[in-house]
Amino acid sequence: MATPTAPAPAGSAGGAAALNISDKRATAIILTLCFGSLAGALMQSLVIPIQSTLPELLDTSASNASWAITATLLAAAVSMPVTGRLADMYGKKRVLVGSSAILFVASLLCAFGSGLIAFLVGRALQGVAMGYIPVAISAVRSLAPKEKQGTAVATVSATLGVGGAVGLPLSAWIADSFDWHALFYVSSALALIVLVLTALVIPSTKDTHPARIDVVGVVLLAVGLVSFLVGVSKGSSWGWGSTDTWIAIVGGVVVLGIFGVFEMRHDEPLVDLRTMSHRPVLFTNLAAILIGFGMMASSIVVPQLMQMDERTGYGLGQTMLEAGLWMFPGGMMMLIFAPLSAKMMTAIGARLTLAIGATVVACGYLFGAFMMDEAWKLMVSVIIASAGVGIGYAAFPTLILDNVPMEEAGSSVGVNSLMRSVGTTIASAVMAAVLVGVTMDLGGTSIPSKDAFHYCFLIGAGAALAGALVALLIPARKAGQA
Repeated sequence: MATPTAPAPAGSAGGAAALNISDKRATAIILTLCFGSLAGALMQSLVIPIQSTLPELLDTSASNASWAITATLLAAAVSMPVTGRLADMYGKKRVLVGSSAILFVASLLCAFGSGLIAFLVGRALQGVAMGYIPVAISAVRSLAPKEKQGTAVATVSATLGVGGAVGLPLSAWIADSFDWHALFYVSSALALIVLVLTALVIPSTKDTHPARIDVVGVVLLAVGLVSFLVGVSKGSSWGWGSTDTWIAIVGGVVVLGIFGVFEMRHDEPLVDLRTMSHRPVLFTNLAAILIGFGMMASSIVVPQLMQMDERTGYGLGQTMLEAGLWMFPGGMMMLIFAPLSAKMMTAIGARLTLAIGATVVACGYLFGAFMMDEAWKLMVSVIIASAGVGIGYAAFPTLILDNVPMEEAGSSVGVNSLMRSVGTTIASAVMAAVLVGVTMDLGGTSIPSKDAFHYCFLIGAGAALAGALVALLIPARKAGQA
């Protein structure tokens, strides 16, 4: 097999100027894509405040209710590369409108459906709708004016992290103040607004690249990813020594291996692995796994630490809403630092920007590891780490789009988003294993010890630093290269 050569970059050929899009219309397009991506990302944390009461609300077991989060995670992981590929084939606007419509229907199903099955189907469809995000990232690159492209891509990309951070206090407040169905009334309203704005504001462009749908590839990817991620995400509850856990993980890896072999032999693959093996793309995706792992540490560890009983001697006794409010400034930091990231990429390149962002994430966790005694100190830790996420996450799509062909822009950004999701899933499993494995006794109940949280912060910092090192392995773009 020949060594892969550098593909022609997706770039920004055409863009707003070629489409005769005014500055005012371009701003509306960017805001619409940001709002749509934010609404999709909110689905990640929508049910966290009611997770403990879901068994009672749905009249089911705790094990069944836990799929309310897992179903969204799995569906999003599969949908991101698939939706990206469909956007490359049939046009970005069609897929964006379709994703918005799916989010609307899914939210209505959760709001008005009865029983566990309808609820889980709705949650899975909300995950499918998160495919809006990678398509929006690739769309804004081609629709924004050249001088706004960096900031636009950075801001849309940052919404993937902002949605989870903003969603936690918002959903906690709604769940505390109203009936739990109100969560899905709100998400239905947001989805309807996104659907209308996307249909009216986003222009139709000639960005289709007709091809056959790789149905076998979709099935293999779905089966492999779902099996692997289920094994990883359920490892703590099933037990890491459980046969079921390892059958799921190993089986998933085997199916993904078969998927890889099949794709290499396919004329029109779902994911072009030759492009994915191109060194800049490969190392960007590896960095995405590590930095995605690092990002998840604050989302898992800080809320739990804040809500731990004060009788432990280290818990801060915060409610879910209070913990979410302490986390909220971190979400804002991602948006604030996204434009800075765009300026940094112009000055020093996306590669170094990504490495700096990952290093800042690590600094935030190192601060948190030794400053766990007060809520405001943990907030500072989250702010530092989130600033790093805002800087680093914005660099991912730029690195991908600069190194893939135009006809693979959507699917390639989708794969990169998937890699970040894989990193966060693995982080969830690792953090859960540490918190379950390093415990203390409180009134006859085994709970995570202070050391467990300390270790989680250090593991998150280590993953982020590893991501920074991998980012430095991405080849630097030559001066004047398009």
